[in-house]
Amino acid sequence: MPDDYTPRMQDTQWPIWEVFLQSKTGSPHEHAGSLHAPDFESALENARDVYLRHGDPQTSIWVVESRYIRTVESEDNPEFFEYTKYNIYRHPQFYDVPRGKRTEIERKAIQNRG
Repeated sequence: MPDDYTPRMQDTQWPIWEVFLQSKTGSPHEHAGSLHAPDFESALENARDVYLRHGDPQTSIWVVESRYIRTVESEDNPEFFEYTKYNIYRHPQFYDVPRGKRTEIERKAIQNRG
């Protein structure tokens, strides 16, 4: 190895940043891809260059360093993904729908109740 050898910095030594784009106001941000960058400003500029210049018009862009994103895999923690039986508020059966708003299915259900 030569005396003046200096290891080159590989871009994989930089943190990974995840890029999310919003196509229109009010819509969710969707994952567009990942890139390596040394800091937030560089990540934002690189994300603009890679994901905005040649694509569809977007209204917002997020860049998040990957280490700040937490994940849970269903294989590692199946209890986390179990369906809860205690959110009864999802089944609106505790109030009567006004007569004018009832659908045909609801009318039949009411008739079948007796």
